[in-house]
Amino acid sequence: MTGIVRGAPVPFDAPVYVTRPLLPPLDAVTARLAEVWSTQQLTNIGAQHDRLEAALRAHLAVPNLSLFTNGTLALFTAIRALALSGEVVTTPFTFPATPHALSWSGITPVFCDIDPVSLNLDPAAVARAITPRTTGILAVHVYGTPCDVEALQQLATLHGLRLIYDAAHAFGARVDGRPIGTFGDATMFSFHATKLFHTAEGGALACGDAALKRTIDDLRNFGIHGPDAVDAIGLNGKMTELQAALGLCVLAQLEGELATRRRLLARYRERLGSLDGVTWLPGPTGADASCQYAVIRVDATRFGCSRDVLHRELQAYNVFTRKYFHPLCVDYACYRDLPSAARSNLPVASRAVQEVLCVPLYGGLSEGDVGRICDMILVIRERAAHDRVAGAGLASRGE
Repeated sequence: MTGIVRGAPVPFDAPVYVTRPLLPPLDAVTARLAEVWSTQQLTNIGAQHDRLEAALRAHLAVPNLSLFTNGTLALFTAIRALALSGEVVTTPFTFPATPHALSWSGITPVFCDIDPVSLNLDPAAVARAITPRTTGILAVHVYGTPCDVEALQQLATLHGLRLIYDAAHAFGARVDGRPIGTFGDATMFSFHATKLFHTAEGGALACGDAALKRTIDDLRNFGIHGPDAVDAIGLNGKMTELQAALGLCVLAQLEGELATRRRLLARYRERLGSLDGVTWLPGPTGADASCQYAVIRVDATRFGCSRDVLHRELQAYNVFTRKYFHPLCVDYACYRDLPSAARSNLPVASRAVQEVLCVPLYGGLSEGDVGRICDMILVIRERAAHDRVAGAGLASRGE
């Protein structure tokens, strides 16, 4: 099943990737940089940093926020600030930074299975994975769909565990109107260029405890507490003035980007929502949704071809989707020998990783572009059905 068939949509002239960064007007960025140049302060918690921290604290409606040079260092810092050790229960269905932050901190990640609908940590599986060595839960709001925050908090409270959320995909998401960054002990946000809101590279930690915020701020700056005191073993995780200046410009464009993404998501659902073999991941809609990704699951039996075939065939049209998160983290050499990495322990995750596909979603696309992508998916499906019928006919004749 290769090539472009007669009557099929015309391929895009330029590659259409799964996402592209929101780039604010260059003159707005230049004006911000001029402010930085006037101060001659490029890092170490300057004016741009403080403005962005305050603006994001208000936007995300969280009581405390600390900015970082990237989300991974923010996770490291949360783990250290909350004194996690031993074992921490987490998901295999995530970007490798999630378990890596645990391993780099000398902690054993304990992988458990995911919910078959949300693809987030299954609280029942988490409960079975807790041992006397468990000190915390590191959960991920996958694709911006919130975890079962109530059930996870009940488990954490019952067993005396710390609860950290990786909200790399969930910027601006809410649970029944409550901001996503107000759950658990701490929530990490990623501001990588692939994210809805970005600072090229960057991240943040939100928390409800003001004392924890002070500890986090010290740890992100070498443990320095005052001009002549080092009170902890910290790292260098501070966001620079250049990153913060860009972030302020991106934040000013965010509402327009969100409005466009909502329209594009509605167009995708309109065209593909009833297509047999394709399932859209349920999740928050409207103001509660992060609009980070457009995610489908492909059932090979009903759709007519596998997710991998659809992914490959779309490239012939210059459309580059992503198989997030393939492979599972437990398939990496550094984790596959852990007892919790056994496939028998992860049946839901093992199936989901073969079916999920992120299709292009970013403000630079038009509704017409989304329509063309949907046409391509339909043509690939029809061609697969034709090939299957033809193959069955040959088989029946013994050819």
